[in-house]
Amino acid sequence: MVADWQALLVAEAARTSIAATARRLGYSRTAVSLALAGKYPGGTDKLAAKVLAVLGGVACPQLGHDVTAAECADKAGAMPTSSPAALRLWRACQICPHRPGANTTTKHRSDAAGKEHTA
Repeated sequence: MVADWQALLVAEAARTSIAATARRLGYSRTAVSLALAGKYPGGTDKLAAKVLAVLGGVACPQLGHDVTAAECADKAGAMPTSSPAALRLWRACQICPHRPGANTTTKHRSDAAGKEHTA
């Protein structure tokens, strides 16, 4: 997983610039430059989490393009009540395997509802 956030950081810096990437992440240019060079002096846990949150996208099947993990969580969060389009997106998010917290290994158990029990 370490390589994942580093690859995202390298790709974003190459696509834009180190300074633009640093601004997007909320880190200094120096910190991002050191991380790219593999010489970041401190622990990289917080930086890695920030990179994954901001730059780590998932392909949204409903929208048809990549969204960040934060955008995905936002869309799948509270049910919207003011926009029919937002409600349709929210409904699709509830069954999406990319939804944060979605457990793709969950099996539906058969429900005994509707069966009469005799004593």
